[in-house]
Amino acid sequence: MTVYVDLVFFLNLFFDFLLLLTVNNTLKRNASLKRLFLGAFVGSITIFTLFLSISSILLFLFKIVLSILMCTISFGIKDKKYVIQNLSYFYMTSTVLGGFLYFLNLTFAESHYGIIFSYESISVNYLFLVIFSPVMLYIYVKQRKSVVCYGQYYRAVIHFLNGGSIEVNSYLDTGNKLIDPVTKKKIVIVNEKKIPKNVRKQIIYVPYNTLNYHGLMKCFKIDSLEINGKMSKNYLVGISEGELLRDGVDCILNFFCAEEML
Repeated sequence: MTVYVDLVFFLNLFFDFLLLLTVNNTLKRNASLKRLFLGAFVGSITIFTLFLSISSILLFLFKIVLSILMCTISFGIKDKKYVIQNLSYFYMTSTVLGGFLYFLNLTFAESHYGIIFSYESISVNYLFLVIFSPVMLYIYVKQRKSVVCYGQYYRAVIHFLNGGSIEVNSYLDTGNKLIDPVTKKKIVIVNEKKIPKNVRKQIIYVPYNTLNYHGLMKCFKIDSLEINGKMSKNYLVGISEGELLRDGVDCILNFFCAEEML
């Protein structure tokens, strides 16, 4: 079969650069393109191991050492945790891209020889690899951020003074640091539609200031707020007349909930 070594090398260089760029953007490392390209170039050396007669164990160890070298060249060394995090994201991203490339190769290639492409002429398969690989990694990063965001969603129970209670889908917003200046109680914001009518009559007005707005917020006293089985009486409920967030969120938790009850 015919092996296009130069083409395989440049494809490997492109994919390594793409992986390092994805890690850089995901972890906000702010590495220069020059360092990322140099790291990708070093990683492309692995392509020449295809022509060496070495054991699979040695090949595996060589790739581990080379991946550490790639991340070190690209992102530098600050501490142990920093290096491990870079490597972890590099391997996770490599797994996603590798599985995607394998799928494309099986789907569109005329023949399959591991990671070696063998064609009598340049195949459209290369075009698919170059175009859709960045798209795949972009989708992966966006979905991963979305999943991480869901870690800030909680089920909260609001216990009213009259003995009643409601359970609400809540989101922990680190930007919500509203506190009643008089009682010093923290404020969680709840969709008006979730609040019983008899409770809405017990309104108090609390002044608030944000970066762009200031005014009076409709609030009411509650007996307690319960999150993850932990209860606190140090909260007021602010009323929101509009939708708070997507995904069925009815309550915006206060920043201080993380310190007190999570």
